[in-house]
Amino acid sequence: MNTTLPSVRKFPFSELPEEVVRALEAAARRCRAEAVTMVTLPNSGHPAGSLSSMEMYLAVYGVADLTPENCSSFDRDYVAISHGHTSPAAYSALAAWGFFDPMDVVSHFRQCGSPFQGHVEREVPGIDWGSGNLGQGLAAGVGFALAQRARGNGGRTYVLMGDGGQTKGQSAEARRIASKEGLSNMTALVDWNHIQISGTLDEVMPADIPTLWRADGWNVLECDGHSFRELYSALRDASLCAAPTVILCRTTMGKGVSFMENTPEFHGKAPLGELYTRAMDDLGADPSLIEEARRRREGPIPKGRSILPTSCGLETGAPRTYTPDAKRTDNRSAFGHALADIGELNYKRPDGAPLLVFDCDLATSVKTADFAAACPDWFVQTGIQEHATATAAGAASIAGVAALWAGFGVFGLSETYNQQRLNDINRANLKTVLTHVGLDVGEDGVTHQAIDYVGLLRNFFGYRLVVPCDPNQTDRATRWVLSEPGCICLAMGRSRLDILLGDDGAPFFAGDYSFEYGKADLLREGDDGAIFALGAMAGRAMKAADLLADRGTRVSVYAVSCPLLPDDEALRKAVASGRILTCEDHNVASGMGSIIAARMVELGLAATFRSVGVHRYGDSGPSEDIIKAMGLDPVSLADAFESLK
Repeated sequence: MNTTLPSVRKFPFSELPEEVVRALEAAARRCRAEAVTMVTLPNSGHPAGSLSSMEMYLAVYGVADLTPENCSSFDRDYVAISHGHTSPAAYSALAAWGFFDPMDVVSHFRQCGSPFQGHVEREVPGIDWGSGNLGQGLAAGVGFALAQRARGNGGRTYVLMGDGGQTKGQSAEARRIASKEGLSNMTALVDWNHIQISGTLDEVMPADIPTLWRADGWNVLECDGHSFRELYSALRDASLCAAPTVILCRTTMGKGVSFMENTPEFHGKAPLGELYTRAMDDLGADPSLIEEARRRREGPIPKGRSILPTSCGLETGAPRTYTPDAKRTDNRSAFGHALADIGELNYKRPDGAPLLVFDCDLATSVKTADFAAACPDWFVQTGIQEHATATAAGAASIAGVAALWAGFGVFGLSETYNQQRLNDINRANLKTVLTHVGLDVGEDGVTHQAIDYVGLLRNFFGYRLVVPCDPNQTDRATRWVLSEPGCICLAMGRSRLDILLGDDGAPFFAGDYSFEYGKADLLREGDDGAIFALGAMAGRAMKAADLLADRGTRVSVYAVSCPLLPDDEALRKAVASGRILTCEDHNVASGMGSIIAARMVELGLAATFRSVGVHRYGDSGPSEDIIKAMGLDPVSLADAFESLK
């Protein structure tokens, strides 16, 4: 670690010696000057909260087992930042502890192409989670702490938070999960300066912060957040506590700069011109620092670290085969059986990574109960708290464990869209399993019919989506999903399905079949047109093809399981037949059909084309009745195809 600061990593002292305190206080003064210069140069950033959090950052990054050498490995301490707009403090503290040259961040903060973005991001060494919205950092910390416990590495997780975000629902969810799971390896620190953007905490949204944490089972400590002695002592006490601990750090907004102190004015406002000079005078710093930074800003932009999704190397086992003569089953059950198989293969394998499966009180419905019974130490029950669970599972997936979260479509994606967006931004490895998607949730009605999941995931740049067509493909897709790096969503309905058969009468997705992401599988071949069917609609498309054959029309049927990635080869072949129909029990305006149509235009392909799907909110009733009312039953599909001229 390239730093002149004396080491305090892993608490080498019972209390801080005077010379260490003086060195840390000098570092805090330098860091404050760097933070003020950092936001002034681009006239953009959040100085006041950064100044109030400065000692917290220096203390946490000092005591944590987190170094430039180990910051990209799994077995170490983790730091999650919830109030990510205080990035100037985080970056300057990391620089003080030797993670990078402080002038790199001072000169290139908030510059296009720089890793030192306005809110903390993982491209900066030492930043473990890109924070996004306020209040989600504690949930990320829960994920890190769960992963450390599962790996048995003895690591700790530190979470830094602002006080304005304490009333956020996701923070409350995360507090309860940490307490329920007994995560004594967690320490949270709150910058308790009593000020947020719109005024004081009591004016904006009053809350008894200590009581909130105590009510949720946390050990609560308080300290002077600008005293390294008190911070170190509180952090050390927290490391010895048998419960998760929060340290409420009494601080001053804008600490060290007279005109910023105790006012919300400089929450997101840079001190320009004479105000910058006054700020540097207050801090005992040289205002010419900004000129040096300005010169360096014209030079090469520093590179951030490369963040790549990783695979945990799970053994996925041999697939099961479901035959047409057996009792009909649903894709959910096929997923559940495959997940349990994989769990049993890997459970506590000495050379393997743990597989954590998260559940929000739906284990019997989403078919994770068998896994829970077989692998109880890897099953995390978080209750009806989807927002924190989505983030916790995503964070766990980058900390050395495989992580899967199963929930209903409307909960696991529609409700937690922003959390899933942040999982994508953070290049997590989360496997999200959505059940009860489409219209076949039936009687539960419009609020529970997830008809937007393709369109939502279409907005992300890294997430992949798999919508299997029958139980055999579900089994193989589940094993593929858990062997692949990156965020992947596996989506399925709840109804029992027929086994799709090939021309030889054998199960199509069995035998030598191997799941290939992006491939549209040709179930039937015909010269008079083609039907592309999403997921479980493939069975209805096959019946429609039978009806069309009786009318003298032979169509190809393609089973599409990867709607976000059209199969160009299949499209070119289908276009040659002259007519294409797409069908899905998803919003027709944002689903597979619109993606295929756009891709055909990009490829310069032309055919008579029609897309059918969900064109209004559905009804409450048996799923097949709703499918028919929406014009997606086999007869309606056959009629829709014949409308293509």
